[in-house]
Amino acid sequence: MNAFKKSIIIIVAILFVDQAFKFWIKTHMMLGEEFSVLGDWFLIHFVENNGMAFGMELAGKFGKVFLSVFRIIAVVGIGWYLYSLYQKKAPMGLMVSVSLVLAGALGNIIDSVFYGMIFSDSYGQYATLFPEGGGYSSFLHGKVVDMLYFPIVEGNYPDWLPLKGGDPFIFFRPVFNIADSAITIGILSILLFQRRFFKEERKIS
Repeated sequence: MNAFKKSIIIIVAILFVDQAFKFWIKTHMMLGEEFSVLGDWFLIHFVENNGMAFGMELAGKFGKVFLSVFRIIAVVGIGWYLYSLYQKKAPMGLMVSVSLVLAGALGNIIDSVFYGMIFSDSYGQYATLFPEGGGYSSFLHGKVVDMLYFPIVEGNYPDWLPLKGGDPFIFFRPVFNIADSAITIGILSILLFQRRFFKEERKIS
């Protein structure tokens, strides 16, 4: 099996796990609901956001459409880049890293593009798949499902700290999903372990 086929398998596997988990969350939990996996530091906490990784958002409907379209363009670009790496016989480690980024981007795109049409909302109820009368929103206006929450350290900022003194402190506060994790791991792997390939590319060019 060649490197490109292995990359496709990785992408499909991550997409399947990501979407299966999100479907389960949507149909078995209400927004804001949570349960413990490991004590108080690993929780499944259901939230939705309009956009970027780790709960960050772009405001308004225009921001949402812009982000969805940008994601689609980015995925096409990453897919083309992955195939070009295969043609260049790039290291398998780099192919895997780019595959992780591509799989994560695709996972969140599916939420943004389709979830608004295929799910009812999750406010005070379990969402229904393909509800009568349509979903909670329209094409490109779906919300990304997040659920992984690691409030490892909780406390308060020191009173002497300007602006934040006395406020509650949580590390790690963002709630994210498997797709976000794949993107983060892929990018970190490229930055930490794959820089050599890009140095050699510059020498050749």
